[in-house]
Amino acid sequence: QVQLVESGGGLVQAGGSLRLSCVASGLTSSMFTMAWFRQAPGKEREFVGFIRPSGNIIYNADSMKGRFTISRDNAKNTVYLAMNSLNPEDTAIYYCAAAQGILGLTKDNGYGYWGQGTQVTVSS
Repeated sequence: QVQLVESGGGLVQAGGSLRLSCVASGLTSSMFTMAWFRQAPGKEREFVGFIRPSGNIIYNADSMKGRFTISRDNAKNTVYLAMNSLNPEDTAIYYCAAAQGILGLTKDNGYGYWGQGTQVTVSS
């Protein structure tokens, strides 16, 4: 049974930082494309970025603007999303997802496995 469990969310002031973690079980995260998405209230789920099995990383440049960094610890079967210079527009539920395919990886329907999400709230 595949499980993705996110943690590390919380309340932070504007300009602050957070590091989210996604621990995978039931799959080897280094063999999947692991992605982060986010969903703000009243908005559609938005692609944040992914890391391929090769280690290649793609970000949604519009929302990232150099502030977010995805990394992976294969020994811990964990993927991270480090977020800096947070602003209130970053407030959302952040989701981890895993995909075996190679197509549609910037869209949520490209992923077959999802975590439950972790709330990030940035106060002004």
